[in-house]
Amino acid sequence: MISLNVNGKAHQLDADPEMPLLWALRDLLGLTGTKYGCGQALCGACTVHLDGEAVRSCVTPLSRAAHGKVTTIEGLQNRVLQDAWCDLAVPQCGFCQAGQLMTAAALLGETPQPSDDEIDLSMAGNLCRCGTYSRIRAAIKRAAGAR
Repeated sequence: MISLNVNGKAHQLDADPEMPLLWALRDLLGLTGTKYGCGQALCGACTVHLDGEAVRSCVTPLSRAAHGKVTTIEGLQNRVLQDAWCDLAVPQCGFCQAGQLMTAAALLGETPQPSDDEIDLSMAGNLCRCGTYSRIRAAIKRAAGAR
């Protein structure tokens, strides 16, 4: 049994410790907001927070998450960022947005007033097939300015 704290709730999972966190979240806990994109930590769609740090859940084994606190898009508590995302109509297809938001929230947690370069560097690993990168940056800047 693996103990997992997800979005403030304790769970006991009967799962292989090497199972990717992504599959435990989606298949065992029913938290489908975190998306499967590439399975190789290249696209960012599966980004969640582990103790406040943005991690790729597709390559993070359950054993690494067992003693930490996992936050998924369902548990994200950053209304300022989420409102900026909506106000600026960031999503188009929406597939990458959970990972984008989780990465942006981690950035703002570490750097409350990021520069354009810091935003671009932090967000570089999150791919958006619709190309809404300028709106993503604008939403992060708006959220940073609202603090």
